[in-house]
Amino acid sequence: MSKTINVALIGNPNTGKTSVFNQLTGLKQKVGNYPGITVEKKEGICKLPRGVKAHILDLPGTYSLNTTSLDESVVVELLLNKNDKNYPDVAVVISDVENLKRNLLLFTQIKDLRIPTILVINMSDRMSRKGISIDIEAMEQKLDTKIALVSTRKGMGIDHIKELIADYKTLSTAPNVNTSRIAPEYFNRLQKAFPGEDLYKLWLVITQDVNFMPIEKKQIQDATDFSTKSKDELKKLQHKETVLRYQFINNTLKETYKVDMMAAKGLRASIDKILTHKIFGYVIFFAILLLIFQAIFEWSSYPMDFIDAQFANASEWIKGTLPSGVFTNLLAEGILAGIGGIVIFIPQIAFLFLFISLLEESGYMSRVVFLMDKLMRPFGLSGKSVVPLISGNACAIPAIMATRTIENWKERLITILVTPFTTCSARLPVYLILIALVIPEGSLLGLSYQALTLMFLYLIGFGMALFSAMVLNKILKIKSRSLFMVEMPTYRLPLIKNVAYTVLEKTKSFVFGAGKIILAISIVLWFLGSNGYSEDFHNAEDIVTERIAEQGLSNYSKNYIQNHISSYEQEVELNTEDLNPDQLQDSIQAIKNSLMERAKAQEIASYKLEHSYIGQAGKAFEPLVKPLGYDWKIGIAVLTSFAAREVFVGTLATIYSVGNDEEETIKSRMAAELDASGEPLFNLPTGISLMLFYAFAMQCMSTLAIVKRETNSWKWPMLQLAFMSVFAYLVALAAYQILN
Repeated sequence: MSKTINVALIGNPNTGKTSVFNQLTGLKQKVGNYPGITVEKKEGICKLPRGVKAHILDLPGTYSLNTTSLDESVVVELLLNKNDKNYPDVAVVISDVENLKRNLLLFTQIKDLRIPTILVINMSDRMSRKGISIDIEAMEQKLDTKIALVSTRKGMGIDHIKELIADYKTLSTAPNVNTSRIAPEYFNRLQKAFPGEDLYKLWLVITQDVNFMPIEKKQIQDATDFSTKSKDELKKLQHKETVLRYQFINNTLKETYKVDMMAAKGLRASIDKILTHKIFGYVIFFAILLLIFQAIFEWSSYPMDFIDAQFANASEWIKGTLPSGVFTNLLAEGILAGIGGIVIFIPQIAFLFLFISLLEESGYMSRVVFLMDKLMRPFGLSGKSVVPLISGNACAIPAIMATRTIENWKERLITILVTPFTTCSARLPVYLILIALVIPEGSLLGLSYQALTLMFLYLIGFGMALFSAMVLNKILKIKSRSLFMVEMPTYRLPLIKNVAYTVLEKTKSFVFGAGKIILAISIVLWFLGSNGYSEDFHNAEDIVTERIAEQGLSNYSKNYIQNHISSYEQEVELNTEDLNPDQLQDSIQAIKNSLMERAKAQEIASYKLEHSYIGQAGKAFEPLVKPLGYDWKIGIAVLTSFAAREVFVGTLATIYSVGNDEEETIKSRMAAELDASGEPLFNLPTGISLMLFYAFAMQCMSTLAIVKRETNSWKWPMLQLAFMSVFAYLVALAAYQILN
């Protein structure tokens, strides 16, 4: 059986590396984190010619092996550590045909590590439009490698990549550049101290924050004059190395790469002037956001209603089919109800990731980052902070990790602390269910009130992040200065396959990540809601029966019966003429008796829930949330959602399902919930209070953990939790008291 080849895909950001990875691996890929660090790792399997298999590792994007971030360090550490199970047999460097000069810097560095290296020149379909011509054979000779000219958009050249990978043993491993020329005496002493080691690898170990060679960095320091060289001296040597490499690259491209400047001119500059305009740029961006939120509501309503109904039917079917008992109740009222509370939001989450992916694939998101740099400056931030803040709309955890690209510590710390204010996808289920319940249908200038409300929630989250950044910039006495640079990729039509992979992976990650938490919490909540220790819980049936005999059914039960009777009478009038008045009255009475028995059973179940373990805990917690307009059930949902914001809906779905035999959706149960005065609990004041609470509260222990990790201290996450929780409580309190 042939050995599986390890292949590392490496390249600058925006070169189409992910597109090549998707073309090579298809759906045979998985996403995880590198051991011990929170950096995303994508890997997959590819079948090569002659029955050979390749294990493809998609490494984080990097501009060079001179690391400035943890993502880039991951690349260097793998390429230096031959003992790593993922150490590549062959490196595939992905480059962009329009930015080949810059991309070749990374290529020459990797090739100088004596790893068999293939150069892939992507986006070849743009060559004629941009007036670019390449002499591939001459370039292969100059770079001493094999080159694949590909277009992932048109699916061209992928088979050639596979052939080159399969024949990797024929590739030259000779270096392109003699790095020792930048400081001959220094490198000679280094070679004498370690005669068995490769010079360029030693140089990387010395200058980068890595230590994955058989020779420890301390040994190098002890055996050479490295310890006498300052960081500034090492930086100067790195600059010399970069100049030396670009001299080699310029000589190579001078003979092999031609550009007709007249043909290269296009619409890009004109479009950029509009999209990055100081007025029109913002107008266009906010218009795009409004259209996205409108589409999220309009397009997803039908699949959401379908999913909600199917879970309600499934719960009813389980109760009617399986033998009654603890397991059936756990399945129908605990597991199914909790999972249903998150699965219902798959359509809207998928649409959100779809639009984000389209914006990124088209190249527009980089223009947004550039545009927002001017907006961020007065708040003590730069455009570099925009990437984490925008990423926070998907999830705060990778967004906070994205701050590693910010070299300035003060700017990075402020960005970490304010990023959780941006509206992440975990808040979306909470917003959507509450908006559907309390915001009336209707439109303003063709945009629904519900979409405008969602847009407002996103804006106040971003606004609060900026305001907090401004305050922190004044409070934190840390001297800082930073420069902002952003690459503007060419505009391109998004690849449907790439967008589909992104939406599938992100949605799957969201559902399974949240699903694990919700499943565990649902089981615990079901147990706590189905059991109790008090006499009230154990004697619930006798107590409720006696109360009904003395006081009658509750207002909710009376309304429930009357609504069903009215519906039945209308149905009979429309469909039947055979019943005489006496028969009709008897039929109505029979229905009424059945409804009364069901209403009585529901009141018993409600009384038991109120006096169960979870009911007792909720009642103890209720005085704290009562001023916000919440009852004990909402209080429990708020408390459990600290595990993850989206757990709020799953918790309510489980609580309302315990002991409930009605075939109702989670939305209808929430809409039917009444307060002590018999009015709907989820009214406008309560709904707005809840939405504002979740707009500003931390409510995510995973985010706290990542803040601790990134700041290397519990001080900042604890301050962050305290401030956000108190601020959210006060805003929610003010909103409810004013609106009520």
